[in-house]
Amino acid sequence: MEVCCQLPVLPLDRPVPQHVLSRRGAISFSSSSALFGCPNPRQLSQRRGAISYDSSDQTALYIRMLGDVRVRSRAGFETERRGSHPYIDFRIFHSNSEIEVSVSARNVRRLLSFQRYLRSSRFFRGITVPNSSNILDDDYNGQAKCMLEKVGNWNFDIFLFDRLTNVMVQEDYHSQNPYHNAVHAADVTQAMHCYLQEPKLSQSLTPWDVLLSLIAAATHDLDHPGVNQPFLIKTNHYLATLYKNTSVLENHHWRSAVGLLRESGLFAHMSLENRQLMESQIGDLILATDISQQNEYLSMFRSHLDRGDLCLEDANHRHFILQMALKCADICNPCRTWELSKQWSEKVTEEFFHQGDIEKKYHLGVSPLCDRQTETIANIQIGFMTYLVEPLFGEWARFSNTRLSQTMLGHLGLNKASWKGVQREQSSSGDDVDPAFEEMDSDILPQEPRLS
Repeated sequence: MEVCCQLPVLPLDRPVPQHVLSRRGAISFSSSSALFGCPNPRQLSQRRGAISYDSSDQTALYIRMLGDVRVRSRAGFETERRGSHPYIDFRIFHSNSEIEVSVSARNVRRLLSFQRYLRSSRFFRGITVPNSSNILDDDYNGQAKCMLEKVGNWNFDIFLFDRLTNVMVQEDYHSQNPYHNAVHAADVTQAMHCYLQEPKLSQSLTPWDVLLSLIAAATHDLDHPGVNQPFLIKTNHYLATLYKNTSVLENHHWRSAVGLLRESGLFAHMSLENRQLMESQIGDLILATDISQQNEYLSMFRSHLDRGDLCLEDANHRHFILQMALKCADICNPCRTWELSKQWSEKVTEEFFHQGDIEKKYHLGVSPLCDRQTETIANIQIGFMTYLVEPLFGEWARFSNTRLSQTMLGHLGLNKASWKGVQREQSSSGDDVDPAFEEMDSDILPQEPRLS
């Protein structure tokens, strides 16, 4: 997949990005209110996985992530070799005939967007389409351009934007994943963009904070294998061994992001100390998305709010708030409109059930929430909202009591009620709460004492 992030280069007098631009699986942030003056393509690095900047415009970075980048380790920090088989190829579990079907299915091309179809047609008629000097891609026009003007709106439809821009996912975010793919990364980054515009944050954040936040959001699930940590552990996956069964996926996402940054050499002009600080702080943000640490972070957040001692002039406090913002962005699907939230619910459940099917077939023991015979989307979503989403967003609204926070809580309440309605239709008896989430709440998310 390609992610293109247009971000402020430090120092910068315009610290908060105003727009997001997508290009073939790309996310782009512009610090300018104008619609995206962009560099000559020759000024961009041609290397796969490159991160580069326009030498004529020091206000923009271009982060381009493609697969199969060979990572060199520097400064004693081991990064992940991107493209080194973190994706779980389930074809190894299937018969030869199933493999052939899978391989042939992968060769089916997506329908071209209207813009690309039009360009192709004109090309074959011998008509030259003039290139524009201020766009990243020919698909950036028409309806997509109109959508980008509303990218700061919480109701932004990432699925429609995906269709309009003909997102083409490559190796870093796996299109085989129903949920943990490039569209999820774009969705989380768009949510983070909204949070960064909230008054408390926009008035306090530095360009450095914004840069780290958006890089972390865009890469927080980089190279996700489409299965969870317990699956990696019980199948003796090399990532589980490498990270000693602790925050396995999050560590891999972080190391993959660091590998991308180092391979590009974008920050080579910075001192070694600052580069290491950047890598460490990106890691802190990505590692905060580990759902097994939810209670610990939530307890710290609640304690700060109870004491009223958060000071955003303190760099450590700002960094903690950015961790909480990324956690919110990562699980904000139930806080979107019903039309969007329902699509995300179906996709994540499809991914759960796919893992469960594999676990059943090979007698691995089905993970919680992954058994399509006993679970339903409604049960899973009600439990997810009750135990994870509501507590987190309730505290976020205490911190940032804005129209956006109230909008998110309003959608959350309506969506939960809608899933309860679906649940009642499916069954006339039984508890509203999924027993699997009761197990998750007691086992995976142990209660933590409040931390100072």
